[in-house]
Amino acid sequence: MRRTLPPTSSLACFESTVRLGSVTLAAEELNLTQSAVSKRLSSLEELLGRKLFTRGQRTLTTTPAAREYAKEVSEVINRLEISTARLISQGRHGGVLTIAILPTFGTRWLVPRLSEFLSENPLTELNLISKISPFEFEDEVTDVAIHFGLPDWDKAHCEYLMDEAVVAVCTPSLFAEGQSAMDVNEISSHTLIQHTTRPYLWNDWLKSCGSRPIGATVGPRFEFYAHVIEAALAGIGVAVLPEFLIQNELERGMLKLAHENRLVCKERYYAVYPAKNSHNSNVVDFVNWLKVKCAEQTQHSQSREV
Repeated sequence: MRRTLPPTSSLACFESTVRLGSVTLAAEELNLTQSAVSKRLSSLEELLGRKLFTRGQRTLTTTPAAREYAKEVSEVINRLEISTARLISQGRHGGVLTIAILPTFGTRWLVPRLSEFLSENPLTELNLISKISPFEFEDEVTDVAIHFGLPDWDKAHCEYLMDEAVVAVCTPSLFAEGQSAMDVNEISSHTLIQHTTRPYLWNDWLKSCGSRPIGATVGPRFEFYAHVIEAALAGIGVAVLPEFLIQNELERGMLKLAHENRLVCKERYYAVYPAKNSHNSNVVDFVNWLKVKCAEQTQHSQSREV
């Protein structure tokens, strides 16, 4: 018998109370009485053999150990909710579909297009989480991931979505009056905005121009493309960015191509999922829809080059 495994009802009351900072608010959220929540908190403390809260006349303060415990309990409850919803929906269309997305790709490209997918799949409830690096699907409650890199994700199937072409851009304010483009030496004289997770992108872009990439890794660093874009818009310097992520800024003249060179990266975008999901109707529907949207993006990008 698992004597140290508390009832989930007590854990739910505990997690809600810590998160909301109030038994009253926890009771409202869980649709229980304050008395019921208080009793379950007391029974949890009795089971654990330690106090989780310091109680004043009208105050309830969580102990440091209880705050750490609440973080872990919250993660477990969230995973249980997602797993339960997945089990309920298994074998049929609809239910929860959890997608791991690249942050900037998600906010700038995927999310604006999701209304179309949702209108075509009204029974599907999307749950989007941000992931930058590959992970073990067995350790995560995730159905499918969007990956930029090589098709070498361990224990998973990779389906090609589209290529990525990067361009050097900056605000029009960095151009001299009447200037339409810069040469590579002039670009190198400006501050080169760096992307933390792709530290050699400037190096590769300059090499593709036939230039020696001296000092290509020097410059302010930002972890996400969203931050790199904002830095470029702020006039901090020149940035190398995926062209499709900044279409809006280019079309509105907020950013301008500093040079005509477009570097098609060896890394590509892929939809990735474990083999067990290859017959999951929700995953199949989403990946097929995503491939259509990426093909449209590729066609649009190619038409801009002409």
